[in-house]
Amino acid sequence: MNLSRRAIFPLMAGTAALLGLGNQARAQAVRAASPLMNRDFEPLGGQPAPGARSSIEDFDYQVKYQRAFEAALWAMPALAIYRFRAAALEDLGLKDNDIIAYSGVATAKLEATTANASTPYITAFTDLQAGPTVLDVPPAGEDGSLYGQVVDAWQYTIADVGPSGLDEGKGAKYLFTPPGYEGDVPEGYLHVPSPSYRVAFAFRSVRGEGMTEEDAYAYAKRLRMYALSDAGAPPDQVFFDPIDTRYPTMPLWGLAHFENLHAVVSVEPIKSEDKIAMGMLATLGIRHGEPFDPDPVAKAAMTQASYDVWFYMQHWYDNFPKDQLFWEDRHYASLLQADENNLFTWTYGDRIDTIERAAEYFWCTYMPRELSDNPATQYLMAMADADGALLEAGATYRLDVPGDMPVEQFWALTVYDRATMGFIYTAEDRTTLSSYDLDGMEKNTDGGVTIWIGPQAPKGLESNWIPTAGKRPLPAMRLYGPTQALNDRSFKLADWVRVS
Repeated sequence: MNLSRRAIFPLMAGTAALLGLGNQARAQAVRAASPLMNRDFEPLGGQPAPGARSSIEDFDYQVKYQRAFEAALWAMPALAIYRFRAAALEDLGLKDNDIIAYSGVATAKLEATTANASTPYITAFTDLQAGPTVLDVPPAGEDGSLYGQVVDAWQYTIADVGPSGLDEGKGAKYLFTPPGYEGDVPEGYLHVPSPSYRVAFAFRSVRGEGMTEEDAYAYAKRLRMYALSDAGAPPDQVFFDPIDTRYPTMPLWGLAHFENLHAVVSVEPIKSEDKIAMGMLATLGIRHGEPFDPDPVAKAAMTQASYDVWFYMQHWYDNFPKDQLFWEDRHYASLLQADENNLFTWTYGDRIDTIERAAEYFWCTYMPRELSDNPATQYLMAMADADGALLEAGATYRLDVPGDMPVEQFWALTVYDRATMGFIYTAEDRTTLSSYDLDGMEKNTDGGVTIWIGPQAPKGLESNWIPTAGKRPLPAMRLYGPTQALNDRSFKLADWVRVS
């Protein structure tokens, strides 16, 4: 220890006096004379402040709960897309490379997050652990075209398809190869290396001018999906039409949430930025390549954390950021809330934003790779009514839709259950009204219509009504082919007005 002269001299000056004392008295005197030797002197830091108490009674549960909560937020994109494949295989009895093609627009039996009920859907799944997969896409033309994405296990788009995709509407054979693939890529394929083994696609079969839903279905059935090893003689394509079948794709909350998460992370490669999250999962008994076998405390913690994440996401949307509203003086939000780079990964050079990423994938699936300044489709979600009050279950609301809506194609209004973000089951089986339905609706003097939503139709206006069956509504106005007036915000849609 280095002592200054100022500290040393007082000690030396008192030496003579100390020599005359006994050993015990001498030690007490030394401690009193020098704070450096006082046993009551404590270091700065190293322990909580005096009087601090732990707020935790069960540290095992608390640590597992905290890690489960954060892991559920982190995994939201992967969990949402996993359920589409799991339901196809387990509930519909299909196999990888079988193609789901709707013969008409979806009904409430498609239990999916904010799906549309205006254009027929097509979807399929593959597992590249079995080797590369070919997706043969027909060219776009007068008989139809495709719009949609191919996503990896994290629901990140690895290929846009159709006129706005890699094939530019010319049609192509896409070749998806697994992580670390070092095999040959035959000529004539659009090669898309996948960062994950499991891959999914979802397309909309877009009708050509004057074409019908039957035409769109026929166009969809020109798709083919098969293993590269079968390219010489592709097998007959299996198509499944679930138009009258329940297809339950929504995330399962509770312990099943983490069983599904285990099914993802135990198969897929682990990225370096995900190692901290994987460490959290290891605390819960979820490890890459190992069986799902959590202890009772972890099961309880995961179950409650999953529920709390659902409630947190609902709270997040109840308090939607005002600076993210589509118009500052209206109460609409775009369904497509991209990150600061106009992507849907929320991965930056210095961080990954798991909260806003979770929020987006909580109410939306199959986002494009990048959000352009002039998107081909816009989705405006009503976050509150004209008074700024949250929309309530059991209430009736109306919306005045003008005759000059800013669309080149069509508009469609769909009402979802705010709890699930999916269609509402009703006796009327009506989830959507669109500009295709104008001929059967009561019109206003400007050629527009007033649409009503609520548990009961206004008398005489059943054709202008979407039933809510007592559910808390989430209305979504879809605009296909939005014009510049919408993209530059010069057009403004009226807010919903509460009637009763």
